[in-house]
Amino acid sequence: MATVTATSVADICAAAKRAATQLAALPSGVKNGALEAIAAALVERTPEILEANARDLEAGREAGLTDALMDRLALDSGRVATVAGQVRDIAALPDPVGEVIEGRRLYNGLEVRKVRVPLGVIAVVYEARPNVTIDAAALCLKSGNSIVLRGSSMAAASNAVLAAVAIEAGLSAGLPPGFMALVAGGGHEELSELATQAGVVDLIIPRGGEGLKAALKGVATVPVMYAASGNCHVYVDASADLADALAITLNAKIQRPSVCNAAETLLVHSAVADEFLPAALDALAEAGVELRADARARSLARPSVDVAEATEEDWATEYHALTLAVGVVDSVDEAIEHVNRYGSGHSEAIVTGDLAAAERFTREVDAAAVVVNASTRFVDGAEFGLGAEIGISTQKLHVRGPMGLEALTCVKHVVHGDGQVRR
Repeated sequence: MATVTATSVADICAAAKRAATQLAALPSGVKNGALEAIAAALVERTPEILEANARDLEAGREAGLTDALMDRLALDSGRVATVAGQVRDIAALPDPVGEVIEGRRLYNGLEVRKVRVPLGVIAVVYEARPNVTIDAAALCLKSGNSIVLRGSSMAAASNAVLAAVAIEAGLSAGLPPGFMALVAGGGHEELSELATQAGVVDLIIPRGGEGLKAALKGVATVPVMYAASGNCHVYVDASADLADALAITLNAKIQRPSVCNAAETLLVHSAVADEFLPAALDALAEAGVELRADARARSLARPSVDVAEATEEDWATEYHALTLAVGVVDSVDEAIEHVNRYGSGHSEAIVTGDLAAAERFTREVDAAAVVVNASTRFVDGAEFGLGAEIGISTQKLHVRGPMGLEALTCVKHVVHGDGQVRR
């Protein structure tokens, strides 16, 4: 099995820096061949991957991990096949490296082209989800970047096998040593060292909760792009199709509650609350959702449904679980105000038949993605046609929302002249 660690974080990053120069110049065919080799190796070695994952799951059960974390951690043959399929999807996408974004001829005869180029060395720090090992590596490879990964201890066995599989397949397909590495076995000091590799690591992307975000903010000298929390809302407007609203609410909350694009709060316009909420709260409770609601929403629950009183903390919480805060509002304005106050800037949805309400919500809600008449669960790199995502950025520089190949590049201005000098 390939070695996935080196003697120090500095050594790993230095090797990644050397590899990045070669990756930036690789033809698309070589990169695509390596991605196909990685996808095939994942399928072929699925039993080995699942055996390692089973060890992580057993350790997680013994450590008392929450159901949400266990779901994020778990792999099965279907999930491995999906990851392999996304690697192939990435291979099939156009290569962003070398794309001419724009070009023009200046008054003095200079030809200026803006060309897309790789960032260089990208570090990804992530919690629980071992699929990120492959998703992030595949996106970095296709965009001509080397990658340094640091997963959490709870997924150590899974990450080690997945990284080894990808590294072995990539090297056999002609990729340079150091194109991918996994940092493993250290503590907070190791994270600090990775986050301070200024001049070597070009970007660090944390995928995790607010604790990870805070830990990096305190030490990072490397540029950071946060793929942070998802406190997402579904707002049912006065003109909503209530059957659609119920289906969207249930899907956004229960289809996979542990992920960042799952809904954590349901807001309902008072004009339809009497008709919508009794049945909706019934359906949510029947699906096993713990409900926490304001006084108006609680008053509309049927006696058989247990609804706790929502606190200020509930509105601000990303549950990652079958728990939902529910509130009644009197206008689109009030819904927008609530979302902008408590949301994390991730994904927000409105269900409405009123075009003006939809336009106001999409224009005034401050979030990376705003969805009209569909579930927040669609805010995802694969669903958006990006093959996969390296994270969903909730900040505004230099990219926002699901981050695919283009998010892992920057631009270079290439200028051609024939002897011009500036006077």
